[in-house]
Amino acid sequence: MNSVPDSLTSILDLEDLGNNRFQGRSPRVGWQRVFGGQVIGQALYAACKTVEERQPHSLHAYFLLPGDPETPIIYEVDRLRDGRSFTTRRVLALQNGAAIFAMSASFQVEEEGYEHQMPMPDVPMPEDLPDRDGMARDILPHMPAAVRAYYQRERPIEIRPVEFDRYGDDSKREPRFNVWIRAVKPLPDEPAIHQSVLAYASDLMLLDSSLIAHGTTVFDNRIQGASLDHALWFHRPFRADDWLLYAQDSPSTSGARGFSRGLIFDRQRRLVASVAQEGLIRPRPDRS
Repeated sequence: MNSVPDSLTSILDLEDLGNNRFQGRSPRVGWQRVFGGQVIGQALYAACKTVEERQPHSLHAYFLLPGDPETPIIYEVDRLRDGRSFTTRRVLALQNGAAIFAMSASFQVEEEGYEHQMPMPDVPMPEDLPDRDGMARDILPHMPAAVRAYYQRERPIEIRPVEFDRYGDDSKREPRFNVWIRAVKPLPDEPAIHQSVLAYASDLMLLDSSLIAHGTTVFDNRIQGASLDHALWFHRPFRADDWLLYAQDSPSTSGARGFSRGLIFDRQRRLVASVAQEGLIRPRPDRS
């Protein structure tokens, strides 16, 4: 694998095994399990490789088992339907013969129709927020160790949070979180790559937004967190190597699960995608 900042295209460099089967690998970054966004992005890109002249408009996925980053992932694509307007694919991700992830994706021919969207939140633009060096100098020294480690980690997606103060104490706040994201390196023009990269990035921090109302975060060792399912809708064309605002909120938590939503806007304030996810946020007071 390439170095982490360059690894988005290499992560999507799937090996075609024939018969609608593809193999993906994980970057060597020392994680104990495969990042969920990586599996979403690779599965979507595998589905895209079986569809011509149509773009994905939605995907719905379930995380079944933790993935082993040392083991290749096999993606089996089932061509469920090729209609006149819509195409449907089902993707199963396997390791050692066991399913770790399942996804359905729908593709549509380009069509014209009605247009409206929710407005983008009134937040600072990314240039008005601290960059990586500024965060390391001015903000992270005042944050808990786990938060510092997360934001200092090298990754192929640059992250600039708007409401960084939520990490400073255990105050219970309105469950909303805004963050600017973009690929660290320029990407090829292929739309499927940008869609798959956004799918990768859409799993970043979304689960954590469900804990804002409770004055804690997924960085708290007393929280057992894991993504359970994930849904993503593409509305308009975009580039994942330009800044995108990921506006997140959490309408509900119950049953040790948190439900979170995200609206993704480009710099022109166009709503380009929407996300929904439910995740495990099990309290573990037995952990110190």
